[in-house]
Amino acid sequence: MGKGIHMEKQISYEIQNETGYTFKNHADFCVGTGRMGLTLQQQYQEQLKLVQEQIGFRHIRGHGIFCDDMAIYQEYTDESGNIRAEYNFTYLDMVMDAYQALGIKPFLELGFMPQKMASGDQTVFYWKGNVTPPKSYEAWSDLVQAVLLHLFDRYGKEEVVTWPVEVWNEPNLPGFWKGADKEEYFTLFQKTYYAVKKTDSRFLVGGPAICGVDDVLWLKKFLEFCSAQGLKPDFITRHHYMWDKPEQCGHYSYGSLRDPQTAMEELKVSREIIDSFEGFQGLPMHITEFNTSYSPDSPIHDTTVNAAYVAWLLSKLGDLCESYSYWTFGDIFEEKGVPFTPFHGGFGLVANGTIPKPTFWTFAFFKKLQGKCIHRSDELIVMEKEDGSYCAAAWNLCLGQRECLRLSLTLPVNEDGEYCLLTKTVDETHGNPRKIWHDMGEPSWLSKEETEILKVSAQPLIHTELISASALAISFSISLQPWAVMWFQLKKIKRNGDRGYDYCRGETPAACAKNQ
Repeated sequence: MGKGIHMEKQISYEIQNETGYTFKNHADFCVGTGRMGLTLQQQYQEQLKLVQEQIGFRHIRGHGIFCDDMAIYQEYTDESGNIRAEYNFTYLDMVMDAYQALGIKPFLELGFMPQKMASGDQTVFYWKGNVTPPKSYEAWSDLVQAVLLHLFDRYGKEEVVTWPVEVWNEPNLPGFWKGADKEEYFTLFQKTYYAVKKTDSRFLVGGPAICGVDDVLWLKKFLEFCSAQGLKPDFITRHHYMWDKPEQCGHYSYGSLRDPQTAMEELKVSREIIDSFEGFQGLPMHITEFNTSYSPDSPIHDTTVNAAYVAWLLSKLGDLCESYSYWTFGDIFEEKGVPFTPFHGGFGLVANGTIPKPTFWTFAFFKKLQGKCIHRSDELIVMEKEDGSYCAAAWNLCLGQRECLRLSLTLPVNEDGEYCLLTKTVDETHGNPRKIWHDMGEPSWLSKEETEILKVSAQPLIHTELISASALAISFSISLQPWAVMWFQLKKIKRNGDRGYDYCRGETPAACAKNQ
């Protein structure tokens, strides 16, 4: 066993073709991104291309569509001295074209405030997104409609109305909405809701995009307002992070993970609040941001611990939520400035240099979980596919004592014979480029050779094993190191060897004798 590991936990499951298990797998519905203007960078698009090739998210959500670096909202003075609005869609088209080319739809978060439209100077982040209300809600509504109508012209109305619309980001925090003013946000939501629905009533519009600060009161007051005003949001949004008591050290923040079961109770409370309002029962709840830490300088994001913790979350979140958007797909991200090193605790599934992190593979593995769920537990999900093969994801979430996990499984099969068990494993020594980077001396700026080494080291360990089934059942074991994540496939094999080919005779005599 590895250093510091003194125990092995053993669990046995005899799995039948049962129908009592449910697994709502929405892991690929949406993923987060840094502000939209970053889409224009080459490295951003390379990271998103990799994510789409290996995972294939359906939607992408990010801040800043109305920020000044996107240059959409402009003003000029006409001949009569009146200030007029005009709109510039040059960068908007570039961003949306890039998303279209990569097969991903926007989940439109409307914010922040264009500086020329803003009622104040308060900003957030290194890139200074304005977080004050508009001077004129009429001008704001006109902007919202102008953007949506332009998107209709460029991408077609039938396509664009399938893009969900969310109003603002975390208005319950004074850093994201001046004074965390509830009533002012409710006005913003109402004006925006009407502007979007007037453009096309088929748009799905939601909010209030709150995080876990005073969230119970905010959600209740928001739904009370909507009910009193006759507003019918199409979905409710909130955020979900798992981090306690962060401590800053240099460029980095360190904290502790919350108990995941306790954290899930918060979502259950939100679900119950929504369902307690007449007319809102069953309204979809979207988690438009989730991760372990809420800060883009937390080294945990780059670790196998993160990968295993997120695997546990992905196995549970669909029970309460219509979707859950990991924040974020990549590390081209500047909320606290430009990072100094490739492994700096950024939110992304992909490190700069287009290097997949361990959590990248958690999502890739869950994307492959297709078929009928025949088993779901705190460390394992097994799916039966139409052709009779199986695929599964397993993880070893060690929140207490470090211990290995050995799972012994028995599965029913349609016929006896030889099966191939193929596993892909991410753990401390496989699919973990952060460790290689650390052992290389933690270089801040990677050479081409170092980058290629880290890309190769980022791949999971692939292992195959031949197993015989008898009496229409097959038994095998898998072992997971602490915080490991594994995907496996079990499939009946049919040999299709070429004429005259002998696997054994192709080896050395000693190896051949051993295989006899």
